[in-house]
Amino acid sequence: MASKRNNGSGGTSHALMVKETISAYLFLLPFLIFFVGFVLIPMVMCLRTSFFDSTMGRADIFVGLQNYVTMWNDEIFRKALLNTVIIVVVAVPTVTAFSLWVASVIYQMGGRLRSFYRCIFYLPVVTGTVAVTVVWKWMFNYYYGLVNYLGKTVGAIENNVNWLGNEKTALWCIILILFTTSIGQPIVLYVSALGNVDPSLVEAAEVDGATNLQTFWRIKWPQVMPTTLYILVITTINSFQCFALIQLLTSGGPNHSTDTIMYYIYYKAFKLFEYGYGNAMGVFLAVVIALFSAVQFLVAGKNNE
Repeated sequence: MASKRNNGSGGTSHALMVKETISAYLFLLPFLIFFVGFVLIPMVMCLRTSFFDSTMGRADIFVGLQNYVTMWNDEIFRKALLNTVIIVVVAVPTVTAFSLWVASVIYQMGGRLRSFYRCIFYLPVVTGTVAVTVVWKWMFNYYYGLVNYLGKTVGAIENNVNWLGNEKTALWCIILILFTTSIGQPIVLYVSALGNVDPSLVEAAEVDGATNLQTFWRIKWPQVMPTTLYILVITTINSFQCFALIQLLTSGGPNHSTDTIMYYIYYKAFKLFEYGYGNAMGVFLAVVIALFSAVQFLVAGKNNE
C-alpha cells in the first residue's frame, strides 16, 4: 500500500511539473516569437546576405567574401573604424570612472538629497535622444551657441568656433555629448551597488585604521565588480552603436571625420541600397562587440577571483 501511495505521489508531482513547465513556456511564447521573428531570423539573413551583392531591383548575386575584402580596402570604412575605436576607448573608461566617483559622493548624502541627484543625472537617459541632440546643437551653434559665448566670455577663445563643422573638434563634441547621455544609468546602478556593500566590513576596516582610499579599494571595489562589469559591457555596446548623435548632428561630416561603423552601415544600406556590403559591416561589428565583451568578462572575472 505504501509503494502504491508513493507511486501515486510521484506521478502527481511529475504531472504538476509538466503542467508548470508548459505554463512557463506559454508565458514565454510572445517573447520567443518576437525574438525569433525580429532578432534570430534577421541575424541569419544578415549573415547570409553579407556573402551576396544585394541591392534593390534585381536578384542577389553570390560574391563570397568579396564584400569583406571590399570593406578592408574601403578608406572610409577604415576611417569609420578608427573613429569608432576612439569613441569606445575614450568614452567607456571615462563614463565608468566618473559614474563611480559621482555615485560614491551621492551615496554619502541623505536619502532625499541622494534621490534628487540620482533623478538629475538620470534625466538625460529618459529624455528623448532628439530633444537632447537639439539642445546640444544649439549650444554648439557657430553664431549664437552657448559654448562660443562662454568661451569668449572667459577668454578661452577669441572668435567663434564651428565646433561641429571642424574636423579637429567635431568627433570630440560627439564624445562629450555621448558621455553626458551615458552616465545616468551607471550612476544609479553604482549607488545601488554601494548600498549592498556589507557595512560591517567597512566599519572593521575603519576601526583598523584604513583610509577611505584603502577601504574603497580593498572592500567596496571588489563588491561592486559585478556592477562594473555590466556597466562596461553596456557602455561598450552603446559606444560601438553610436548612431543617432551622428545622424542628427553631423551626418558623418565634415569630410567623414565623425563617421562611425554604425552610421556607415546606415549610409551604405539605406542611402546607397548596398545591402550586402552593409550587412558585411554589420557582421564585422557584431564580432568586434562580442570580442570586446568577452575580454571584459575575462579580465573582470580574474580581478574578481
